[in-house]
Amino acid sequence: MKPSRVAAAVIATVLALAAAATPAHAANTLTMRGADVSSLQRTLDLGGKYYNASGGQADPYDILKSAGVNYARLRIWNNPASGYNNKAKVLQQAKAIKAKGLKLLIDFHYSDTWADPGKQFTPAAWSSHSISQLGTDVYNYTYDVCTALKAQGTTPDSVQVGNEINVGMLWPRGQVVNNNFAPLASLLKQGYNAVKACNSATQVWIHVADADSMANMRWFYDGIKSQGVPWDVTALSYYCMWHGTLANLYNVITDARTRYGKPVVIAETAYQFTTADADSEPNSIPGTVLCDNIPATWAGQAQQFTWVQNTARNAGAVGVFYWEPTWYAIKGNGWDPANINGTGDGWDNMAVFDWTGRVNPNIRWTP
Repeated sequence: MKPSRVAAAVIATVLALAAAATPAHAANTLTMRGADVSSLQRTLDLGGKYYNASGGQADPYDILKSAGVNYARLRIWNNPASGYNNKAKVLQQAKAIKAKGLKLLIDFHYSDTWADPGKQFTPAAWSSHSISQLGTDVYNYTYDVCTALKAQGTTPDSVQVGNEINVGMLWPRGQVVNNNFAPLASLLKQGYNAVKACNSATQVWIHVADADSMANMRWFYDGIKSQGVPWDVTALSYYCMWHGTLANLYNVITDARTRYGKPVVIAETAYQFTTADADSEPNSIPGTVLCDNIPATWAGQAQQFTWVQNTARNAGAVGVFYWEPTWYAIKGNGWDPANINGTGDGWDNMAVFDWTGRVNPNIRWTP
């Protein structure tokens, strides 16, 4: 690398770091300030309580709203063994969300259980279907859920067609193999068309966990774009312990925004507030795995979240969502839908409520 290029790279890094540290009001506005509250209904059904910064019991949606949240995200599984995060429960929770004046994002996993970069299990009912049949399945299921939400007065403002689909969804048929995006593209088009047929104003998000790598991000979105896939919002996951520096995040957001000409949202992020574990389920992210020398404390959690928001804002993103801030450790709300009572909560050190349900008094979602 020539010295001039080295200098340019150093300057770019410095500028990105400066952007990450810029005050909240300095640049773009985060119009989507979100919280994934997919586990909340189960906690409430189990008798879980939530407390505001003053220690008073309050409605968890009100607590989140007072901290700046204006958007709620709900995952939906096709036929989970737990009986939660299915169509009926999403319809129920959507009523509570809309009643609080919050906007609604529905996150279709197109699975009976967790879908993420490492696994995209086809729902059991669709397991023998061809790629063409799966396209029809995606359309019909997406349209059915969306229209049911619309019929009860809770039309989704946004819909994710797939969750962290780095190399496709509905594996193996919808997986990207040997750079062949055609099968996945056929599914994404059906999902997009179903959402727009339900409600043309609903935004369709395509979501990957590629905030760590500009090359991977470009590979995916270039791939679906080349197949003519339409989408409205480019959605990325960013967990600092997995996805690298804030300077890199800034560069990936900026590139995605300018390259595809669409709004960018960080659909998932979180940071730990303790190094301890509340239950017998090991923490998904150990409290000792820290970023930017920020401690695993209430103050540290709030600081890291603020830095992520500042970085996203200054890179031109329009939203940041905290993943599962309400999922504190309460017995019976386990991570495995096939054994929800017998498994624990691996997120108990990442929520913004402690193990008694009290909110982190420092946490803020800021425009």
